[in-house]
Amino acid sequence: MNSISEQFSAIVWNIFNRPRLIDVIDILLLSFIIYQLLVHVRRTRVSQTIKGIVILLIATWLSDMMGMRTIHALLTWALNAGPVLLIVLFQSEIRRILEELGNNSVFDTSTRLGASADAMIEELILALDHMSRRRVGALIVIEKKTRLDDVVATGTPVDAVISQPLIENIFEPNTPLHDGAMVIRGDRVISAACLLRLSDTTGVGRDLGTRHRAGLGVSEVSDATVFIVSEETGIISMAEGGRLTRHLDEGSLRKILHGIYDVQAKESRLSVPLLHFRQRRRKAHDEQQDA
Repeated sequence: MNSISEQFSAIVWNIFNRPRLIDVIDILLLSFIIYQLLVHVRRTRVSQTIKGIVILLIATWLSDMMGMRTIHALLTWALNAGPVLLIVLFQSEIRRILEELGNNSVFDTSTRLGASADAMIEELILALDHMSRRRVGALIVIEKKTRLDDVVATGTPVDAVISQPLIENIFEPNTPLHDGAMVIRGDRVISAACLLRLSDTTGVGRDLGTRHRAGLGVSEVSDATVFIVSEETGIISMAEGGRLTRHLDEGSLRKILHGIYDVQAKESRLSVPLLHFRQRRRKAHDEQQDA
């Protein structure tokens, strides 16, 4: 810890006492790299582990300041072994982050809205209401900032615009894709028949089946909003943040969905300049190829 403090002090001293042009460029490049890593980490479940690492660092510093040698030695050992453990535990997430960086995902528009939010909301409400009346079981996951690529990979790719007939046809009993979860990203259904991890919580009622536990499970490890239609009762429920809300009606669904898609629409409007830049770059590249 002392060596880290000395290195940090040296960096701060160099920044404020003898900055050069190359130092400024170095700092800007490092800031950009760190920002991109944070953006991509935020979209995965690794972000929850980062909070634990920060707490561990603070605890190590406090134990050193207070003279708790045994605890400090144990925490220092954990920090030294931490990088290897992180690579082993999160190798798939790390690989996905590197793939996104390699695919130039700075200009990624896959989660942006291309259709009217009001139209999508109405299509979702109609599908949920109709399946509730017919008591057709359904499990719909709406992805937000945390990417669910590991969940999407377990299902069948769909990549279609949200519509009531599509949703009802996917969950129609005895069809190939009805057993599993549907994942929605932006204005598109990207995958169906996905496998979800079941929740381990003991507070779930005995009358709730696998769909509700699966919906709670994915909401515990991401910021996704999950809608569940019970096959036995037709009750529409929502899982969010590890909590289950039941007996949703049309008004409740409209309020929840507007809360989701209004935020996404706002973020989409803010990113329009980057989208236009990417389109112009592709058009120029195509013209060069044609020439």
